[in-house]
Amino acid sequence: MALIPGFFLDCVTAIGFRDEQGNVSFGATGFLYGVYMGEGDEPGQSHFRVYLVTNRHVFEGSTAAVLRFNPQVGEPARMYDLALVDAEGNALYSLHPVPGVDVAAVPINVNLLKDQGIQFSYFQSNSHVMDLAAAEANGVCEGNGVFVLGFPLGDPGNERNYVVVRQGVVARIRDAIAGASAVFLVDASIFPGNSGGPVLTRPEVVSIQGTQSYGKSSLLGIVSAYVPYQDVAISAQTKRPRVIFEENSGLAVIVPVDRIAETVDVAHQVVLKGLASEG
Repeated sequence: MALIPGFFLDCVTAIGFRDEQGNVSFGATGFLYGVYMGEGDEPGQSHFRVYLVTNRHVFEGSTAAVLRFNPQVGEPARMYDLALVDAEGNALYSLHPVPGVDVAAVPINVNLLKDQGIQFSYFQSNSHVMDLAAAEANGVCEGNGVFVLGFPLGDPGNERNYVVVRQGVVARIRDAIAGASAVFLVDASIFPGNSGGPVLTRPEVVSIQGTQSYGKSSLLGIVSAYVPYQDVAISAQTKRPRVIFEENSGLAVIVPVDRIAETVDVAHQVVLKGLASEG
C-alpha cells in the first residue's frame, strides 16, 4: 500500500549546473509548488501559478541551473536550462525576505512542459500542504513519521529522473510550532544532493490513546542541511588536536512550509509587478 500519492513524486526535479565545458553535474533537489489563484470557469477547474522551490544556498552565486524532467511516454529524461540572472546580472529568482531563511523560488512555465509532453505535477497550496498551525491542530509532534524526497549524492537516476524516498521521524518540532525556532529537525539520512527536497508527513491510520491519527501525506517543509558533529584526533605525543573529522549526525534541518509560502509570495509579487509594467 503506497503512502505517498504517485503524483507527488512527479513534483520533484533534480537540479544541476554546467561547468565551463557544458557538462552537467547534479547536486541539489527542487520541487514545483502551485499557488492557488481561484476557481476556473468550468466546475472543478482551479487555476494555479507554479514556482520551482529550492534552497537559497542552491541558487546563490550561480547564473543558470539545469532541471531534469521525464517525458510521459517513457523516453529518457530531458534537461532544461534555467536562467537565474538576466542580462544585467539581476536575479530572476526570489529569496525569503529574512536572509537566514534558506528558501528560494522562481516562476516556471508549465505550459512549455505541457506542450513538450513532460510528466510533472505540483504541490497545491490549498490542499497539499501542512503549515505549523495545521501541524499543531493535527497533533504533529516528535515521533511522527515523515518522508524525505530528493536526489542524495547527486544521483538523479540513469535514463529517467527517479526520486529517492527515505523515511524518518520528526525529531523536534514543538519549538518551531511555539515560534521559538525558525526550523525543525527530523531524524533522517540526509546527504549532499538532498538540499531543497520536500519533506512530507507520513499518514498514520493508527494512533495510541491521547494522540491523533492523520490519514494523508502533506508537504511539511523543505530540507536545508544535515546537522554535523565534529570529532577531534589528539596527538598522543603533544596532546594537541591534529585532525578534525566532521560527520553527519543523522539529524536534518527542515524549513517549515510556512516559509515556502512566504517566499513564493515574494516571487508572485515580482511576477505581478512585471505583468503590470508590460501592460
